[in-house]
This record gives sequence, C-alpha cells and structure tokens, in this order.
Amino acid sequence: MTYRLHTRLGFRVSRLARLMQARHEAALAEDGLTRLGAAVLGGVGDEGVRAPSELAAYVGITRPAMSRLLRGLETRGFISRAPGDGDGRQTCVLLTPKGAAALTRARAAGDALQAHFAAKLSPDALTALTAALALLAADEPDPTDF
Repeated sequence: MTYRLHTRLGFRVSRLARLMQARHEAALAEDGLTRLGAAVLGGVGDEGVRAPSELAAYVGITRPAMSRLLRGLETRGFISRAPGDGDGRQTCVLLTPKGAAALTRARAAGDALQAHFAAKLSPDALTALTAALALLAADEPDPTDF
C-alpha cells in the first residue's frame, strides 16, 4: 500500500480538530477566553467540578497547567477561589457573575460549532462517527495522568 498523507486517519482527525479549534477560539475570543478557559468555566458552572486537581482531570491537562489557567481566569475576573472544606489545604473554584455570563456565551458558541459540523452528517453518520472516535480512544493512556 502506498503512503498517502491525506488519506491517513491521524491527518484527517488532526485537521478536523484544528478547523474546529480555530472556529471555536475565534468565537470565544470576544470574551477573552480560550477553549480551555471555557472548558474550566463549564466544568465549574455546568458540572460542579470545584477542586483544581479535579478540573485538571476534567479538562485533560496537567495540574501545573491548570494552576496557570486558573490564575489567568481569576485575574480576568471569570472565577474566584476560596478555601475548600476540610483542613484548609484545598481550594474551591467558583464562577463570578462575569464568568457565569461568559459561560452562557461560550455554551452558545459551542452549540453553534457542534451544529455547524453536525449538519454536514446525517444523524446516523454522526452517531457512528462519535462511537468510532470513542472506540479509537478507548484504553489509550491519558498523557495528563500523573
């Protein structure tokens, strides 16, 4: 079989990821957010993930990267941090009103992104693609598990 870059699964998945990321980042930039910042706001506001270490796992980045991300979100007024329950060593991440408003707009941007690309497929094809992607990622090591 002849090697053809543009027919390779990795090339096609990476290209689609870059296209989706660029479109999403452009929409989020209006609020000064990145995809990772929006994911953190969603984790806190939609999923109730409050601990920095749990947010790192939720978003799929390392704990040091999450620490830097939270610092930036706090500086820009999207989140606040407070002592967590227990012995005072834990931190609880909370949305500010500015963060909650940005999350609402980020959700709308994410929904529009999903709708744009999903409209290119039939419902059955979208379901099959989603299942295939999950199957391809199953049992693979997570590079952020430390």
